[in-house]
Amino acid sequence: MYHNPVLLQPSVDGLNIQTSGIYVDVTFGGGGHSRAILSALGAQGRLVAFDQDPDAARNVPDDPRFQFVPSNFCHLKKFLRYHDACPVDGILADLGVSSFQFDTAGRGFSHRFEGALDMRMNPAQELTAARIVNEYPVERLAQLFYHYGDLPNGRQIAQLIDRHRPAELHTTKELSELVAPLLPHGKENKVLSQIFQALRIEVNDELGVLRNFLSQTVEVLRPGGRLVVISYHSLEDRLVKNFMKSGNFEGNVEKDFYGNPLSPFRLITKKVQTPDDQEIEENSRARSAKLRIAEKI
Repeated sequence: MYHNPVLLQPSVDGLNIQTSGIYVDVTFGGGGHSRAILSALGAQGRLVAFDQDPDAARNVPDDPRFQFVPSNFCHLKKFLRYHDACPVDGILADLGVSSFQFDTAGRGFSHRFEGALDMRMNPAQELTAARIVNEYPVERLAQLFYHYGDLPNGRQIAQLIDRHRPAELHTTKELSELVAPLLPHGKENKVLSQIFQALRIEVNDELGVLRNFLSQTVEVLRPGGRLVVISYHSLEDRLVKNFMKSGNFEGNVEKDFYGNPLSPFRLITKKVQTPDDQEIEENSRARSAKLRIAEKI
């Protein structure tokens, strides 16, 4: 199982699919959301899907309405123009790491398996988690753990790693064992997950990519087009929430001379949507998912 798509029906419903429209799935992965979109499209509809992970290409459907782009979705506008697919009627982003990626030990995304300290979404890029823990200055490491992992003891973790140098860390097991003395009793897995999350966000520049992507959606969506985003941690969700509300990442709504808001979007979901108890029971990784939907004005 590559990935059990999270919030499948609410997210696809949120696109308000028109049978002859053009839609984009910027996080193709196992193709679960894409297949649901295709099933709602007519013969004249189109779907463009992005994924930088070469493993995702194995899941591409044989469908003339489908176009796969093996690239990071930060290049959204460029490739949509290249494939003559602008403007579009809807964009869906499921920002989570796939089950396949988490469960493939060699990718290094999870502390549950021993593997290389990698964590690259795109295996062709140079920066890995190993380079970060072995080469980043202690101050930069501390900030990374504090801001991206929400770890109050981020400085202690960074200092412990620094004291281990010049010996290098190469595997998930080596890192987990090194930081074990700083893990609170009963919360070992939770804190390890936060450490790994912080490294993964840095390796893949996830927040920078998200900002870049969201900014481009205003340019490629047609008026009335929908933006549907599923996020999994507060840093992502805050950016999405602010951008949909105001068109900027600070959440500051600008107003015209008459006091009318100037946001490029109209909120479809005034409150965040989350999975119900049944979905969480069937797919524990859906627990932290948050769905937001907005419409281009």
